Amino acid sequence: MPQHSRPLLIASTEDYSGKSTLLLGLAKLLIAEGIALDYGKPLGSYHTDGDGDADVALVEETLGLEAKQLHPTLVFLDQASVMNRIQGVETQDYREQLTATYGGESEADVLLLEGPGSFAEGLLFGLSTVQMAETLTAQVLLVDRYDALLSVERVLTAKAQLGDRLMGVVLNGVPEEAWATATETVKPFLEKHGVTVLGCIPRNSLLRSVSVAELTRQLDAKVLCCEDHLDLMVQDLKIGAMNVNSALRFFSAGKHMAVVTGGDRTDIQLAALETSTNCLILTGQVPPNSMVVSRAQDLELPILSVDMDTLKTVEIIDQTFGQVRLQDAAKIECIQQLMTEHFDLKHLTDALGLLATP
Repeated sequence: MPQHSRPLLIASTEDYSGKSTLLLGLAKLLIAEGIALDYGKPLGSYHTDGDGDADVALVEETLGLEAKQLHPTLVFLDQASVMNRIQGVETQDYREQLTATYGGESEADVLLLEGPGSFAEGLLFGLSTVQMAETLTAQVLLVDRYDALLSVERVLTAKAQLGDRLMGVVLNGVPEEAWATATETVKPFLEKHGVTVLGCIPRNSLLRSVSVAELTRQLDAKVLCCEDHLDLMVQDLKIGAMNVNSALRFFSAGKHMAVVTGGDRTDIQLAALETSTNCLILTGQVPPNSMVVSRAQDLELPILSVDMDTLKTVEIIDQTFGQVRLQDAAKIECIQQLMTEHFDLKHLTDALGLLATP
């Protein structure tokens, strides 16, 4: 029977907080409890390929949602749309359109809304996190990528802007060495200041892994060998800028690595290939020694060459780790398991007034 579904806005304090991943994990848990969902992302992500928003396509495919369960993206945030808005070429009232498109009746229990990448994003269009929450009278679940020095201030700032609309926060990607601090110090502090912590999700290398093919694309790299093995997954990044003895010890501590080093560092490259390296990335426009290429071919490990310095290369790779999409069933199963173990689903369903299937 048609009803007004309860809007829940999944928001993040800053880009690459893991919002899309957490939303997908939450959706899987809700569906498993017999709770019917609609989904929408009013503000589309930056895109250049014209194929729409990757997050929307992922959610639709993974959850098997029907067309009636999907709400359209109202605007894509790219340079052209921003300039048209600033120059007054485009004057659509998106808050009114949001109400018309997302505020109607539905057969779903919950309307899952994916919010902007940060609190500033979307303000120009009336589609910031705060504006969407106010327009749809939605409750907000906030995702913050854990940083003990910054998470508290980011979350409290969000609380000040959202007030009672902030249902709670998930501290995401908590490193093992910071687990005690996050759960025993930061969590109680936030709750003392009126912010419910619905989960602390540990950092997981599988979720952050990225294919060599994706690194090749992001770096605009040239593949020097083993082009048919770009499906290898990279979980860690190491920079080879030390002597070879130190490098062996350094690389031995890593797992499924991409190693960035100068094209002239044959000793480092050979050392990396004898450890858990899935990809060599060479800077400096110096071709590798034939011994390195031969060894990489024996091991079926790609070598990439980039036309940029080490600092810029590492910066791009770090960003790629941050924005990597859930690409396979193993990752989806992983986030669902992490959410089952570390997220307070009952608190969320109670707060939304939902009754799970017995």
